[in-house]
Amino acid sequence: MAHPVLANGQGEGPAAYKYAESLYRYNEKPTYTTTNGHPIDDPRKYQRAANGPLLLQDFHLIDLLASFDRERIPERVVHAKGAGAYGEFELTHDISDITSIAMLTGPIGKKTPLLTRFSTVGGEKGSADTARDPRGFATKFYTEEGNWDWVFNNTPVFFLRDPTNFPTFIHTQKRNPQTNLKDATMFWDYLTTHQESVHQVMTLFSDRGTPASFRKMHGYSGHTYKFTKPDGSFVYVQIHLRSDQGVATFNNEEAGEKNGSNPDWLTQDLFEAIERGEHPSWTAYVQVMTPEQAEKFRYNIFDLTKVWPQGEFPLRPFGKMTLNRNAQNYFAEIEQAAFAPSNMVPGVEPSADPVLQSRLFSYADTHRHRLGGNFHQIPVNMPLHAYNPIVRDGVMNVNGNLGANPNYQSSYRPVAYKAGARPTVSHEKWSGEATWAVFADVTELDYEQPRGLWKVLGKQPGQQDNFIHNVATHASAAKKDVRERVYEMFGRVDADLGKRLREATEKEAAGK
Repeated sequence: MAHPVLANGQGEGPAAYKYAESLYRYNEKPTYTTTNGHPIDDPRKYQRAANGPLLLQDFHLIDLLASFDRERIPERVVHAKGAGAYGEFELTHDISDITSIAMLTGPIGKKTPLLTRFSTVGGEKGSADTARDPRGFATKFYTEEGNWDWVFNNTPVFFLRDPTNFPTFIHTQKRNPQTNLKDATMFWDYLTTHQESVHQVMTLFSDRGTPASFRKMHGYSGHTYKFTKPDGSFVYVQIHLRSDQGVATFNNEEAGEKNGSNPDWLTQDLFEAIERGEHPSWTAYVQVMTPEQAEKFRYNIFDLTKVWPQGEFPLRPFGKMTLNRNAQNYFAEIEQAAFAPSNMVPGVEPSADPVLQSRLFSYADTHRHRLGGNFHQIPVNMPLHAYNPIVRDGVMNVNGNLGANPNYQSSYRPVAYKAGARPTVSHEKWSGEATWAVFADVTELDYEQPRGLWKVLGKQPGQQDNFIHNVATHASAAKKDVRERVYEMFGRVDADLGKRLREATEKEAAGK
């Protein structure tokens, strides 16, 4: 099967991508066989003694059953439920003053093929698309210099800023280990004892927590990255994807109705819109901060719970992303898609954000577990050009294993090296003792941006009321002492908010 982004008239890929393409052409009539190619006269037949037991020598039957037993792979621990499509990125503005990324340095109009996958975070693979949850927004760009993955969310902040909290946090948002039920007490127990989460919690329990369409939501890097130049200079950046379709959300009751009537609503909406020729698009923007500005910034730029105010760091447009083609096989092209923030290209580097640093390991590692050590050889994950003579062998090495090439850096097989692909940055210098660290304790500074969000909701008719209703409906199922901590947390954002939440939640709890 050819490399997916090079299929359907988008050019031919290298010879390594050309498997047995004739097998996938619908205008041919292939002969039915076993997996080893043995022709079969009737797939319904099986071998047995007369009116007796089956014969183990019937390979066709064993082949079917053994393959069926193994056709499921582990689902993602987070982001298990998702949908995706192919498309292209078009460079619309010159930003060569801040980066040397080939995809972003011209000419204007340059296009790069891509794959995007949207997802929920906490639910299992069979859960509802419209559940109250953040949404993943991951994009793989197949660039001339490797795959560049944007592993974003549809919210600009997250619940935590210390990577050691991530497994604990995710466990509290999933199922109680005894009851195997979602548990409001452990949900709110974590959040109220980690109040750096309050900014994201307020976003989640606004109507933004229940998008009405994958096509009608924004995407955010959340983390701070660095755009670098060959001379070693760099700027800090955050990337935004703004939906050209606008934003559409469900209220709590509308989302609940969809959960029951069509739990695949967002998946269906995306697929059918693209099939109709309604190709969704997003305008890409970058916020830019110099190292000198970062040192003077009010907030820590490595804190995933904070945003950069757009009044200080305006959005600078640089491109447009369009989704224009559905996958032909969901499992092969979407379920097996492997996104990792460690997949970068020359001109972009990670910042010292500790949560981002942990993701650089965790994402690629989970793909090795879920898909196998050679997951990068699955066509949807393959870069357009790759040569590494040292990475060899292992399970499912299907691309020829580099043939007779030496498996070390050999003088008999010289290779080219790209100078300047990884410049030494001139500003950051890390030295000192290794320390045990956590982010600073929660302070008044952590409530400033949530307080601003509460005021923004107040300018949108009905949104403060919806927020209170959404929290009260959910938190009313928690134990009394945890509910008290919920009121305290939101009371630190706004005293009237805490008071109204107490009244609404206790009323809900009394009715249960």
